[in-house]
Amino acid sequence: MENEIKNRTKKIGVNIINLIDSLPRSPAIFVVANQVIKSSTSIGANYRAACRAKSGPDFINKLKIVEEEADETLFWIEILEDSALIKPEISVFIKKELNEIISIVVASIKTLRHKQNQTIV
Repeated sequence: MENEIKNRTKKIGVNIINLIDSLPRSPAIFVVANQVIKSSTSIGANYRAACRAKSGPDFINKLKIVEEEADETLFWIEILEDSALIKPEISVFIKKELNEIISIVVASIKTLRHKQNQTIV
């Protein structure tokens, strides 16, 4: 499962880079593109960091960063859509994948917190 998530989180960054590179150049796209590329590539980088966490709480904290970066990326994709810089049908796969990554990470965080609370009692 770990390798699957590593691959998915890397692929979402690559897909967004390719999407942004396909867009026409404009000042607005430049600004948003910078933000969405940073947040989307940070998803995979932070997931890899989480996989090398030193403890359970460290792992959870790093997964929270993955969740935040994925949600931020979703925000920027929505900004691109809402401002008509990209058509919704272009980003449908990316938004679906981001939502799935967020769901997986949130479920993992909940499970890990539950396990930690059980060992404390």
